[in-house]
Amino acid sequence: MSQVAVAHPGVEPAESPLTPESWGKLGMWMFLVGDAMSFGGLLAGYGALRFGSADWPVPSNVLGVPLTALMTFLLICSSVTMVKALAAIRKGDRRGLRNFLLLTILGGLTFLGLQAYEWTHLITEILPPKGLTFTRHLFGTTFFVLTGFHGMHVTGGVIYLSCIVMQGVRGKYSRDRWEPVELVGLYWHFVDLVWILIFTFVYLL
Repeated sequence: MSQVAVAHPGVEPAESPLTPESWGKLGMWMFLVGDAMSFGGLLAGYGALRFGSADWPVPSNVLGVPLTALMTFLLICSSVTMVKALAAIRKGDRRGLRNFLLLTILGGLTFLGLQAYEWTHLITEILPPKGLTFTRHLFGTTFFVLTGFHGMHVTGGVIYLSCIVMQGVRGKYSRDRWEPVELVGLYWHFVDLVWILIFTFVYLL
């Protein structure tokens, strides 16, 4: 037997606790949790292979730690500009949103450029004489898989940020509508955090 909802005078209808914005945030968090498991599996595999190997090289003797430290610093700075971008649009400052997002994109592009330089230098000059290439030693295999997988995420983040910038220039975001900026910020902070873990476990330890 069907039931008919009866409206009572003076009683406001209950609103759904889930809005389109909260659905978007829930979806982003679910994606990030799944992605964190992917990176966690790769890092766990790297650790198992490294500690099970008798001839694993000392990373600091092979990899350019100063260059990678600069790359890490750039990503941390890009997280700061991402925070500034979100704070700007929450105040209704569209110009601040645009400028800080462009700085964030610049940080990501610079990171990718330095990573391309690092890969080229390693592939052509450093790893072959030591027999640590992608196919000849697990050090090279795990290094390129981990850093390459992260580089793909940075590339995706730069594209994502570029789309948000274009929407912001068109006036899509304001003091009352800034949730998409928050979502891209969650993604970018996640990418930066993962890189700090990779830098620590792959380059420093």
